[in-house]
Amino acid sequence: MARPLVGITTDLIERTGRETAICTTAYADAVWRSGGQPVLLVPEVASAAELAGRFDAFVFTGGDDPRTEPFGQPTHPKITPVFERRQAFETRLLEILRDEWPETPVLGVCLGMQMLALTRGGRLNQYMPETHANHAEHWDHDHSVVSINESILPSGVVHSRHKQAIEDAGSMRVLATAPDGTIEAVDDPLVPFCVGVQWHPERTPDGALGVGLFERLIKASR
Repeated sequence: MARPLVGITTDLIERTGRETAICTTAYADAVWRSGGQPVLLVPEVASAAELAGRFDAFVFTGGDDPRTEPFGQPTHPKITPVFERRQAFETRLLEILRDEWPETPVLGVCLGMQMLALTRGGRLNQYMPETHANHAEHWDHDHSVVSINESILPSGVVHSRHKQAIEDAGSMRVLATAPDGTIEAVDDPLVPFCVGVQWHPERTPDGALGVGLFERLIKASR
């Protein structure tokens, strides 16, 4: 049986004056170990519609911070903005998947989770250092998450690296929070698999909250 094709979004950096697409191999490794065929996607907005119909599943990876004017909220001056080309591509791809290919499994990681929420009417806390005294616990640290429904997603310890978080999940359902109330996981209960997690499952040792999420993505894509 052929492995399901899994599109993985890439980040952009500027190198020698040129935009360069990059992605940590941990995402691809997790997809491969889970039975999928990882394919890295260059952020080309015009390709979004064709990609949405060609792949069996998608992973929206982590990265810097989205500009929120397109979603009706001023962008906080202290954020580190993601490249506009990347944001435009992922916004378009998520909208097409939402409206035309809702059965296609999607896993959103960190920034990917935030983009999921934004494209579904959500809102961000754009700068946690101003609102959370314990914000450092969310920056490159392990911390616990508390499930709202253990039968859907268990509680456990995860690894996260973020200074933004979802404040309002929009049409998404909240699945888990951190002890401080930060929203840590969301899903769309009306489709087979559309899950966003604030942590990095590709760097989380816990089986169910780490590689297990990629395994569920691949299972849903078959």
